[in-house]
Amino acid sequence: MSIDIETARRVAKLARIRVAPEDLPELAGQLSGILTFMEQLNEVDVTGIEPMTSVTPQRLKRREDVVTDGNIQAQVLKNAPDAREGFFAVPKVVE
Repeated sequence: MSIDIETARRVAKLARIRVAPEDLPELAGQLSGILTFMEQLNEVDVTGIEPMTSVTPQRLKRREDVVTDGNIQAQVLKNAPDAREGFFAVPKVVE
């Protein structure tokens, strides 16, 4: 599949990318190259191959799912510009 200059101009407009008119032929060529590569990938037979997230097998470390308060309230409130009675204090926005 080939992308013409007018299609490249439309794609750039839709993507909100400013492309100079003299650069449109190069953009059209690059987009055509991407589509050609995608067509090549579609020709690969992947039946029976499971999807993977990494080329090396990985297992995530598991931890017990326990609800806690974190025990770091003082450290968290230390970053607050204004904290009172153990909570973040924020200015009133509704009157």
